[in-house]
Amino acid sequence: MKVNHGANLYDLSSQYGFSKEDIMDFSSNINPFGSSKLAKEYIVNNIDKVSVYPDPEYLELKTSISNYCNCSIDNILLGSGATELISSFIKTINPKKALILSPAYSEYEKELSKIKCNITKYFSKKEYNFTINIDNLIEIINKNNYELIIICNPNNPTGFTFSKNEIEKILNNTNSFVMVDETYIEFTNTSIYSSTSLVDKYDNLFVIRGTSKFFSTPGIRLGYGLISNYKVMYEMNSNLDLWNINIFASMMGEVMFNDNKFIENTYSLMTKERDYLVNELSKFTDLKIYNSQGNFILCEIKSKSITAKEVREKLIHKRIIIRDCVSFDGLDEYFFRVCILKPEENKLLIDNLINIFK
Repeated sequence: MKVNHGANLYDLSSQYGFSKEDIMDFSSNINPFGSSKLAKEYIVNNIDKVSVYPDPEYLELKTSISNYCNCSIDNILLGSGATELISSFIKTINPKKALILSPAYSEYEKELSKIKCNITKYFSKKEYNFTINIDNLIEIINKNNYELIIICNPNNPTGFTFSKNEIEKILNNTNSFVMVDETYIEFTNTSIYSSTSLVDKYDNLFVIRGTSKFFSTPGIRLGYGLISNYKVMYEMNSNLDLWNINIFASMMGEVMFNDNKFIENTYSLMTKERDYLVNELSKFTDLKIYNSQGNFILCEIKSKSITAKEVREKLIHKRIIIRDCVSFDGLDEYFFRVCILKPEENKLLIDNLINIFK
């Protein structure tokens, strides 16, 4: 992305004259089924802790994350959202040459540019359905001696996902730091795709996760990074503020990472609705639908009968917001992305797209 990160519901509601609550935001890749009920109840029942400082070591929160991610508690860094950790890690290792797997989240390039890093983009291509050949990638990395490789896994917006075994192959066959952004990993089968269990084994791996998307908690600003490289860990910790996680974010994390019923139910609901949307969107002769492991689906208007921006404008008047993808490097004006919402909203999206492409 070059400019924005999605729809601004405040601006849209003001511009079009309808309330934010009436907007169906298919541009926002946040779990629409809400956050852990157990975690929210825990906050409500302990609201008086607003007068208490958080534990500066965050021991209970880190224990919860350690169990959830199957990694050592000593290898956990906490941040006020994932973006803070992306910035801190890049500043700490200070690479001179970096490779970003693209299309990608704009913050990677933004943070690398701040340190005047030489940035190369490795583009997945639509001719190969945005899949990436791991052997070719490793060859390119070694040929150019990149100090940092940045991978969003699953990739936003294409939905392509490396398996844990493929990430391990990169780690075993290169000398680069590898930063894996797992913002959307919980929408996949984590036993196959997540790299968190590799952190204890490889000191050149940094895995980033947030709680905004899957756990539907963007308001608490809780992110965490996993790394076993003591030198990098120490320097990053030295630059993080004391009590950088507020007590309610910490408390929510302590509960929701252990709320297995919520986790399993969310994964099941999101997978079912993603399958529904993929199936229905694939019926459109005008569209090509790309396989996704994320909670979003990349669509291409292959007929070129209308641009993604024009589709977006038509849907806005129906209070439906999608993401046209022209701001993603490597994607043209015929790509758009839809995220997974609730069943009735997903059906309404399909009905409105039928009217546009009929």
